[in-house]
Amino acid sequence: MFSLSLHCLPQDEDYLIAELAECGIAGITEEPGGLRAFFEDEAGAETLLERFAQYRPVLDHVASIDWEQATRDAWPPLRIGERFYLVAPWSEDETPEGRLRLEIEPGMACGTGRHPATQVCLEALEKHIRPGMSVLDVGTGSGILALAAQLLGAGRVAGCDVDPDSVGIARARIGVNMFVGSIDAVQSESQDLIIANIDSPALEALAPEMKRVRAPSSRLILSGFPEWDVPEGFQPVERLQREEWVCLIC
Repeated sequence: MFSLSLHCLPQDEDYLIAELAECGIAGITEEPGGLRAFFEDEAGAETLLERFAQYRPVLDHVASIDWEQATRDAWPPLRIGERFYLVAPWSEDETPEGRLRLEIEPGMACGTGRHPATQVCLEALEKHIRPGMSVLDVGTGSGILALAAQLLGAGRVAGCDVDPDSVGIARARIGVNMFVGSIDAVQSESQDLIIANIDSPALEALAPEMKRVRAPSSRLILSGFPEWDVPEGFQPVERLQREEWVCLIC
């Protein structure tokens, strides 16, 4: 058995977890400055070093590990905002009174709920979801934000992503309509709230389609970018922030 320590920025962790999951990891933990993935078969070590070279990989041989316990230790329950209680599916912790249980499988697709940009989106959803609203999650990844909107009482929730694997995982995990594609496939003036947790260039490129799809008096919740790279062309009425990660409500 060996481990591969990878140095990465916080915004890259969700993507990297999903990539590592495709490589047959035995387990994964978060560490200061990055991630540490564990593998049973040392025959693939050189291939992994090449594939993840940009993350300055460090390979170590390790003793046998109780992976069930290690995985539980690496993904403890987490309170987010005023309403959510984020847990892995295996968690036996009781949901605190007044909180909504948000179950997400770590490592299956981008969007574990532990990135500050995702957390600030969840806080924005708490403030702006109203019962019966139609909600579209653009770049849904694991489907965490779409599921959160459903738990908060939205009436019609959909999620889209250009990655077929992410859509397949989200479909299997949550009871929300998911489709492969982007916002250009959505009916005009049909959404009361659009949420997009993606980078600034993508948000700026999608701005005309967001304008087309929005219903009158609708809201946009936009995040996925740090404070030094806020997308242009939007008119926020509110701004939330966690660490350097910004969320605009427009």
